[in-house]
Amino acid sequence: MYGGSSIGTSTYHALQVNLRKQLSRGVQFDFNYTFSKSIDITSAASRVGFSVYGYQNIGLVGTRLANAFSPNLARAVSDYDLTHQMNLNWIADLPVGKGRALAHDANGILDAFIGGWQVSGLVRWTSGFPFSVDGGQRWPTDWFLTAVSQMTARPKTGVFKQNGSVSVFADPVAAQSDFTLPLPGGVGSRNVLRGDGFASWDMSLGKRWKLPRESQSLQLRWEVFNVPNLTRFNAQGIGSSSLLTSLTQQPSSFGAYTSLLTQPRVMQFALRYEF
Repeated sequence: MYGGSSIGTSTYHALQVNLRKQLSRGVQFDFNYTFSKSIDITSAASRVGFSVYGYQNIGLVGTRLANAFSPNLARAVSDYDLTHQMNLNWIADLPVGKGRALAHDANGILDAFIGGWQVSGLVRWTSGFPFSVDGGQRWPTDWFLTAVSQMTARPKTGVFKQNGSVSVFADPVAAQSDFTLPLPGGVGSRNVLRGDGFASWDMSLGKRWKLPRESQSLQLRWEVFNVPNLTRFNAQGIGSSSLLTSLTQQPSSFGAYTSLLTQPRVMQFALRYEF
């Protein structure tokens, strides 16, 4: 039977560093870094879905407490825990054109081509997200609350090409033997492994023309999302019938990635009239 109670506990500690340059001489930027750790007995991350084995809105295996009498057995880093996270954004007017460091004496016609350009960007990088290995539709402790598997040895994780697919394990066959089903009363090894982290790099190039009438201008923008077309894999994606990593998978495909954290490169152009 299900029951609800406010028994959850969590902790979060972090070191946060910020470096900021206010707008001056056409340049400004913000850089921040976070070194943190989040621990709880249950949580959910927005990067994963909420449909498991055909059931809706139940979260990942391991999200619900399989042993209500000993909830701290599931105490581990949160599903969304990130050890390292860095963000950088900037805006810079290119020093070219009339009144600028380069070509500062340019006439109106030349300045219409080389002046008024601005570049901006946003970069984000994180270390890897934690994940668990699903034990399949088995209930060692509580009916209907499937448990994550028990890790007996730590396999090597990362991004590895395996027979036309990409795996989180360097040796999928050997890695599967590093996990077993927990004994009755157990809840398995929650979030003991790390997969890929997130990375992104977006940029924008803009050009502004001042129109003869006062306070009116025309702006052209070229925006690119995921400039280098980065690929980061989701270590807790949900496949067609089970989680990414499950003991129910074939040994050769154990830990095969099924989804991405990133989106392919996208470009867009805009022409804006301001008045």
